[in-house]
Amino acid sequence: MYVQLAPNFAHSEYGEEAKDILGKCVHCGFCTATCPTYQLLGDELDGPRGRIYLIKELLESGRCTATTRTHLDRCLTCRSCETTCPSGVNYGRLLEISRPQVNKLSPRPLSQRLMRWSLRNVMLGPWFSPLLRMGQWFRGVMPVALARHIPKVRPAGDRPVPVRGKKIIMLEGCVQPALSPVINAAASRVLAMLSYQAVHVKKAGCCGAVDLHLGEEEKARKAMRRNIDVWWPEIEAGAHAIVMTASGCGVTVKDYGDLLKDDPRYADKARRVSELTMDLCEIVSPDEIATRQPLKDVRVAFHSPCTLQHGQKIVGKVETILQACGATLVATKDKHLCCGAAGTYSVLQPEISSELLKRKLNALTGAAPEVIATANIGCLIHIDSESKVPVRHWIELLDPVTGLKN
Repeated sequence: MYVQLAPNFAHSEYGEEAKDILGKCVHCGFCTATCPTYQLLGDELDGPRGRIYLIKELLESGRCTATTRTHLDRCLTCRSCETTCPSGVNYGRLLEISRPQVNKLSPRPLSQRLMRWSLRNVMLGPWFSPLLRMGQWFRGVMPVALARHIPKVRPAGDRPVPVRGKKIIMLEGCVQPALSPVINAAASRVLAMLSYQAVHVKKAGCCGAVDLHLGEEEKARKAMRRNIDVWWPEIEAGAHAIVMTASGCGVTVKDYGDLLKDDPRYADKARRVSELTMDLCEIVSPDEIATRQPLKDVRVAFHSPCTLQHGQKIVGKVETILQACGATLVATKDKHLCCGAAGTYSVLQPEISSELLKRKLNALTGAAPEVIATANIGCLIHIDSESKVPVRHWIELLDPVTGLKN
């Protein structure tokens, strides 16, 4: 695809990068076949090819309309199109760098700006956990439509006593410690069984994904630099890996090297952080964990988050671990399609998100599983809000303390 950059984008970092990405697109349309929003809405502009043309128009005209902003907002950034694309178009990155330009050229209505400000400052701020706890206390008297979005309290159990072995850094995350503290506690216990010592670096916070997806790229980079600074002493001390229990965080931290490549102070450190970052399923050995057979004959439906299969390109690893532990993986449909959570998407685009969730639940529960397993906190909370089948992070199923009991 040929692009003639408008004067305000010519020779700019954004314009040149976007032009390079667009240059790989051959208009084939394979991406539309695997795009959840195109399948749901049937509008070419709500598929990757249509959004690419909208971004091309932005680049060539130097202008952006509310229509362009609306169609780009409806994108889940699930990156299913990237898995399908025969030309290797980095669509996720294109959208990522275009969002700040869209926000600048087509200012949002006050209501949208307030909503996005609230999401950033509540989710990433100190008030999120207290507000969630209050919601859990009053969950029983809330309207069902509201209560379903608030997860039940589930005890996390004690973290293991530090063991001798390879030291790894484990990111706690921004919302996961409040929404489901049991995940990282269970991960710590399972990793201790495998002779890993999981270290929690207290000053590490959000990986930057929330700001990045809302078009606040500089705020996202600030979060990345903070994490690098607090992780670096542990890295210099010989940390074996930086382990992510949320695939949404993992795909972002693995991109630190690219996102900070032009920062002279952080480029080398960011690249090293990305090299060390692993999803939890990449460090748990199926052979070592399978000895207890904790899931013998348990029927499990696995939902692979988009950030795992399309973002990190990790396919089949969790399934292999579950099967090695005795689980019977039931058949599911449309494994490549998003559940509709997509970070803040379920709040910003509730109607589309809700319809995608209904389709995903039908796809996951058709073969009567006893439990639905996933690998990302956003997917877990979203699916659990409507599911009659228990939904758990897969690591919980291997944990001797939690298992399927709570």
